[in-house]
Amino acid sequence: MKRRQLLFALGLSTSLALSAIAGCSSPQANGGEGSSKKLTAVTSADYPPFEFFETERGKGKPIGFDVDVANYIAGQLGYKLEIVDMDFNGIIPALQSNRSNFAMAGMTVTEERKQSIDFSDPYHTVRNALVIKKGSGIKNFEDLAGKKVGAQLGSTQEKVAKNQAAKIQKLTVESRNKVPEIIQEIKIGNFAAGVMPISVAKGFISNNPDLEVVLIPNQEALSIAIAFPKGSELVPEFNKVIQEMKRNGKMDELTKKWFEDYYANQGSITK
Repeated sequence: MKRRQLLFALGLSTSLALSAIAGCSSPQANGGEGSSKKLTAVTSADYPPFEFFETERGKGKPIGFDVDVANYIAGQLGYKLEIVDMDFNGIIPALQSNRSNFAMAGMTVTEERKQSIDFSDPYHTVRNALVIKKGSGIKNFEDLAGKKVGAQLGSTQEKVAKNQAAKIQKLTVESRNKVPEIIQEIKIGNFAAGVMPISVAKGFISNNPDLEVVLIPNQEALSIAIAFPKGSELVPEFNKVIQEMKRNGKMDELTKKWFEDYYANQGSITK
């Protein structure tokens, strides 16, 4: 696989993202007579390697594991796909208001989220990690007593961090809209750590040699799935393709592309 130098967009425009999604009112899975079927998907393209912007070529379109999976599924089902970027905490409201047909944003399946949206079958699993300054000596949440931790607003990692803060003395949590904002706060010393999936953390430390990652001990793997509005008729269609991708090796191929080949010769991980 040809290596490419990928640069992450650290300052994505929230206003442009929101105006773009606002223009996609009530998307229909089926186009009108004489038109192609079209789907609109939302994502939060600050989450490498799941979804992020490749700015070097100036294309301005998200790329990554989720993007490849979404495009493959849409192609297999005969849909044209439009992907719209927005802040992560706006994704569930966009689905609830039917401004998007589905979302692919490295989203963890939780019982709480199931009350508001539907999920496909899981297509990936992750474990959470702490991003810290290299040499800080932090190994777990207990080492963060009296310190400040960052997490993405609306994410499962935000909930994990707040649960720990309720148990650990003077551990405080601050949330940010974008993961790169958390990375920057760690680099300048405002946060002692950031909580994020280890696969996402690896993407950022590869470009920030002053940072390192610690896998949080004694945790269960988290299931990642595609999110849909409640009652969406697309769920069984998507599940059929997901299962086919697992059988025919396509999911393994894309997993290797983004979680093995992508990280070859990049930053190290502390486990």
